[in-house]
Amino acid sequence: MDKILIVQVAALGYEFFKTCNDTEEWNGLAFKKAESVFPSLTCPVQATMRTALPPSSHGMVMNGIYAENLRRPMFWEQSSALVQGERIWNGTELKTGLLFWQQSLGEDTDVLLSPAPIHTHGGGMAEAVYAKPKGLYDFCANRHKRFKLSSYWGPLASGKSSEWITAATAEIMDMKDIAPDLLFTYIPHLDYPLQKYGPGAEKSKKAFSECMGLLKKLLDACGSSGYDMLIYGDYAIGEVSRAVFPNKLLANEGLFKTRSIRGRLYPDFNYSAAFAVCDHEIAHVYIKNRKETDRITDLFTKADGIGRVLSRNDKNSGYAFHEKAGDLILTAEEGAWCAYPWWHSNRKAPDYATHVDIHNKPGYDPCELFFGWHPFIVSTDTSKIQGSHGRIEQGREAAWASTFPFKDDPQSLLDIAQALKKKIHDE
Repeated sequence: MDKILIVQVAALGYEFFKTCNDTEEWNGLAFKKAESVFPSLTCPVQATMRTALPPSSHGMVMNGIYAENLRRPMFWEQSSALVQGERIWNGTELKTGLLFWQQSLGEDTDVLLSPAPIHTHGGGMAEAVYAKPKGLYDFCANRHKRFKLSSYWGPLASGKSSEWITAATAEIMDMKDIAPDLLFTYIPHLDYPLQKYGPGAEKSKKAFSECMGLLKKLLDACGSSGYDMLIYGDYAIGEVSRAVFPNKLLANEGLFKTRSIRGRLYPDFNYSAAFAVCDHEIAHVYIKNRKETDRITDLFTKADGIGRVLSRNDKNSGYAFHEKAGDLILTAEEGAWCAYPWWHSNRKAPDYATHVDIHNKPGYDPCELFFGWHPFIVSTDTSKIQGSHGRIEQGREAAWASTFPFKDDPQSLLDIAQALKKKIHDE
């Protein structure tokens, strides 16, 4: 079997690709459409691609988790143990590598690069990248400067993150002693302008051109290093113009509890009857007393901005609930997204609301892409967000292409993962 480079491109939607590229053809590759997994979010997709399982089996049901035994939502945790299921390379003798994939720490791969900063006692952060084998990051940093987390997320997020990862990927493919047979990498930055400005914005189209330029570098590197290449988007971003606030609705009904500390409202997950963990266009609602499920379902069904309410109690919902999922899963209606805030006045907002704080916030916060009124804080203005994702529907397919054929014609990202697994085991 030839070596394979698998490239996940954040937010490379099929319709967006065709709009920006004018045609399905690109550098000898024919891009096709593939339905994403539900929810169509980074971590569920990446877990699917390395297990060939749906979220209902691998357990990454969003970009965060709710640790029931801790009564705490947590986002962007990096332990590979969070992803359940056998990896697609298990049972082979292939050398494997994961570059900048979520939930990769502790993964049984030969090569690994993952941001792993140290949060210091005084509230600061020491930037660091976890590397396997030891010394790999220092080698890449000496050749391409050090990786900056500020280019990966936050108000300064930019194509510099993708440029660094692309250069490191090409470098590793050319390192004869460690080059993996199966190498997974990630191009993140197309996602940023699409969320900030929407898919129709010129800045989004400019980022697309930058992204495809980086993919061309990887395609050329594959040719010189003897790799085949699989490219796929994880989701398509749709236009949004407003946020909905599930936790405000629950708080208004007395179901979501808070603690007032120095005048700021912090969530009380220990005594809340229900709360929502929001992630782009979807939200998982966890209910302490499941006898309340029908009442809370009715509350959200009637709520403005909520498109669909999936219930664990509804055996005909068409969705298989993993044990980590909420008792309800909400999807925002078209043009809306789910925001985590529960406060009605910014004076009551918790301190982390105005900072890039991806681990303490009990929900995904795209407002972190914008500066606030002061250059040392981030915005809390949800109206700034112009693009989001999470729902799956016709016209929201991901784009994909490969330099090698599959025996069957995959129609979804799950199909692609299963076909890739079959390919590496058959050959």
